[in-house]
Amino acid sequence: MKFDNKYLPIFIGGIFALGIFIGSLSGSPSSKTFLAKKNTKEKLNKLIDFIDNEYVDDVNTDSIVSLTVDNILAKLDPHSVYIPASEQAEIAETMKGDFVGIGINFYMYKDSVAVINPVKNGPSAKAGIKAGDRILFANKTKLFGRKLPNDSLFATLKGEKGSEIELTVYRKSEQKKLKFSIQRDVIPLKSVDVALLLNKTTGYIKINRFAETTYDEFKTALTSLKQQGIKTLVVDVRDNGGGYMEIAIAIADEFLKNKDLIVFTKSKKEPTEKTYATEQGSFETGDVFVLINENSASASEILAGAIQDNDRGTIVGRRSFGKGLVQREMDFNDGSAVRLTIARYYTPTGRSIQKPYSKGNDEYFKESNSRFLHGELFKKDSIKVVDSLKFKTKKGKIVYGGGGIVPDVFVPLEAEHGAENVSYLLQSGIVGHFVFEQLDKNRNAFTKLTFEQFSEKVNATDAYFISFQKYLFQNGLEVDLSNYKLLVKRFVNAEFARQLYGDKKFYELMLKEDPMVKEVLKRSSRPQLTK
Repeated sequence: MKFDNKYLPIFIGGIFALGIFIGSLSGSPSSKTFLAKKNTKEKLNKLIDFIDNEYVDDVNTDSIVSLTVDNILAKLDPHSVYIPASEQAEIAETMKGDFVGIGINFYMYKDSVAVINPVKNGPSAKAGIKAGDRILFANKTKLFGRKLPNDSLFATLKGEKGSEIELTVYRKSEQKKLKFSIQRDVIPLKSVDVALLLNKTTGYIKINRFAETTYDEFKTALTSLKQQGIKTLVVDVRDNGGGYMEIAIAIADEFLKNKDLIVFTKSKKEPTEKTYATEQGSFETGDVFVLINENSASASEILAGAIQDNDRGTIVGRRSFGKGLVQREMDFNDGSAVRLTIARYYTPTGRSIQKPYSKGNDEYFKESNSRFLHGELFKKDSIKVVDSLKFKTKKGKIVYGGGGIVPDVFVPLEAEHGAENVSYLLQSGIVGHFVFEQLDKNRNAFTKLTFEQFSEKVNATDAYFISFQKYLFQNGLEVDLSNYKLLVKRFVNAEFARQLYGDKKFYELMLKEDPMVKEVLKRSSRPQLTK
């Protein structure tokens, strides 16, 4: 099976997301230590100046400094990292939960900027931009025929709030050029993908990261589901690499009773800091299930650990990533930043779930691959636990520290041999591109269909499965899908639903056959998904 790198699963990168905790350290070093450190800093500064002023060839000293910082941090732990200015702005934007732009989802199709969908109620949607439109010009800047990289396109389309941009588009469905004047505005970046009913009494909320806006999004979703009468809630943090610690704590507080311990941290100089639940929880009595997998990390593990150790709910899935370190961010004047580990966090029973990193960063991140090779993703008995890291919950349940949250209910990766690789492929961007190009052939034929008519249309044929197989071959992916027809059709049909009807319909289709959701529904009183 050969894979093109550009279609590696998007979510795999999510396991490297860092938990962020904005705090402070106090205390001052002794005078001798201070002088020694001062001399070392002066030595480094003098060396950089010496190279800058005297070295025979021109040298980019900024790159030397970046290399030095990277090397220093590599000696510490895998999550103390330097973030270049070119990446920091985008990361900060993601964690803030919004940006200023025109509000479109797009990709480069052949030689033009193709609109997959305008953001609902965003500037482009209000102006009249539609799915399938090709953006030819942004003001007088030509965008087609140049194969511009995404960062250049983002820079062109983003701007100050309230500023205007004129887009010239080609609308294939009408075979004509159109011009739109669009006023840039704040575009939310959702961290809660969807909230829906799995059945009359079971709600589902999917959280993709813990950003500044996540708690507000979650609380709005939970309130809506409660108004619809749910008795059970499923919180899905699969492939959620983490984010702000205090946001995970706030969400955990919604489920725990007053004075239940949520998490505690230990740092070099500060005393142990414990965080307890308050009286503000709005779902303290209903059944709770938390879905995790090998890419659930950091803040996701804080939430899962708090629920598990307080015997508040059931953790379903596979062992989580194993990140029990807390970072603090320091910004530099050039826009770059350093995230430095300042503490370790512990779940309420006192366990650290940080996996070992003494063998270096490469081995640390390869550990996730070793789980696959050792069979852990398929059999719970293959999960390695350390008896010396055994802890007990309030009710006496045994839990383990030392490397992630071990679920209460284990659900393996796709059981069929080889299906895991196909599943990873299907979660990459290639399915979205394929569906867009299929819709682009005759978008009008689909836009007139109700969701029920659409479902009947796509389920009645294998045509799109066959076309997708051909599409992979045409893109150099020698993957035989013949043994995985139902899996492929589920992903392809759901992506059609997403592009035509939105995220909610996508999840409705995907969750019907989701193994973890099925496991949850076996344990609830109404095991049938809502149609």
